[in-house]
Amino acid sequence: MRLSVIIPTLDAAARLPATLAALDGAPCEVIVADAGSTDGTAELAGRLGARVVQAPRGRGVQVAAGVAAARGEWLLLLHADTRLDPAWPAAVQSVMARHPDRAAYFRFVLDSSDPRARRLERVVAWRCRVWALPYGDQGLLISRRLLAAVGGVRPLPLMEDVDLVRRIGRPRLIGLDVPAVTSAERWQRDGWYRRSARNLCCLALYRAGLPLHLVARLYA
Repeated sequence: MRLSVIIPTLDAAARLPATLAALDGAPCEVIVADAGSTDGTAELAGRLGARVVQAPRGRGVQVAAGVAAARGEWLLLLHADTRLDPAWPAAVQSVMARHPDRAAYFRFVLDSSDPRARRLERVVAWRCRVWALPYGDQGLLISRRLLAAVGGVRPLPLMEDVDLVRRIGRPRLIGLDVPAVTSAERWQRDGWYRRSARNLCCLALYRAGLPLHLVARLYA
């Protein structure tokens, strides 16, 4: 098995089918690491062809459980509400063939026609270009060998993506010009500026050393 896609889930039944449909037909195994969903997510994932593993709640813990269960030489870490563009298999195959010692992420896109979504996408592109800091909703492709070399996925309740990307480092990151279309539900629900400000505040508090269980309360 060359590629394993790992998706942590918690009550994700509404969004997961589109995410899995975008993977359909690609030469990979799909592992859903579920944290005790009550909306039938695990059963749905199984019916749609994914292998389901159970894990304690927390994205870092769930992703680590998925990695442990995966058989692939390469791992694609993906959020349950992120749908990859049809061009993704070719881009991934190119990275695996040409850059075995590097990791890659996709271009952040929101599934909203709101102009504020386009502005946020430009901000994220700037953040990736200047800070080399993609988030988990952009997906992350990484070889098992490189993941082990940087210390694996830490079982954090939050910011596991930031933690991992910082350990990978800018020289080993590749940005792919392939959209990863993520649900805009959180921004529409919480307010575009409020949600973005909350995310930035959580990042700042994490970088300042605040315990992650406290940062998680603000993020929710």
